[in-house]
Amino acid sequence: RLPIKSWKQELTFAAAGLTGMTLYYLMENVALTYSQASNVGVIVSIAPVFTAITARIFLKEEGKLRPAFFMGCVIALIGISLISFSGTTMHLNPIWSFYSVLSKKIGSFGYSVVQATRRTFFYGILFMIPALFIFDFKWNLTRFATPAYLFNIFYLGLGASAICFVTWNMAVRILGAIKTSVYIYLAPVVTAVTSVIILHEKITFLSGLGILLVLGGLLLSEQKKKFFLLGVESKRKM
Repeated sequence: RLPIKSWKQELTFAAAGLTGMTLYYLMENVALTYSQASNVGVIVSIAPVFTAITARIFLKEEGKLRPAFFMGCVIALIGISLISFSGTTMHLNPIWSFYSVLSKKIGSFGYSVVQATRRTFFYGILFMIPALFIFDFKWNLTRFATPAYLFNIFYLGLGASAICFVTWNMAVRILGAIKTSVYIYLAPVVTAVTSVIILHEKITFLSGLGILLVLGGLLLSEQKKKFFLLGVESKRKM
């Protein structure tokens, strides 16, 4: 069991469950019904931008935002627009940034990572119950007789949820919310390749160009200050 020292800490766990599990997963799965998995993967990768802004506001120790960061944001948003022009409707999802900041706060409580993640998931599932009625959920346990469905649930529950969230929360404690979010940059690459191989989706020219711009913009936003200044200086000399 995880004894909570105060109601303020309990509310932090509840907020993390609401943002990182309930709202984030609902929005992502709804997005998958309107767009290809590869495009959704790119939109998810924009999370580090929101994480940096949110962390700057609520976590002062995360550091200041540099000019390269804002330049990268502009390039990434242009890439998002190109993906939208390819025929799909997109929405930015800043929810994950709040979860990252909240998980950083939870890490300062001194609880076990596994216990803290389990408590967060408890609230995520609790807040998910009302959505069962909103999205016309139907009980049908016979579907689990199909091995493919059962394997998908097992993978999403153990791999994409339990293992991923525990390792993510551990990384946030060590590296911080902004540095850890950098690894989300690989999400659109992995998602695009996987969607082509497994779902046989096709990436259009605009979508491909948008993916490159998003990745390039996000990487630029995380460049070290000295490299950015060197680049500006070299341009002046030219």
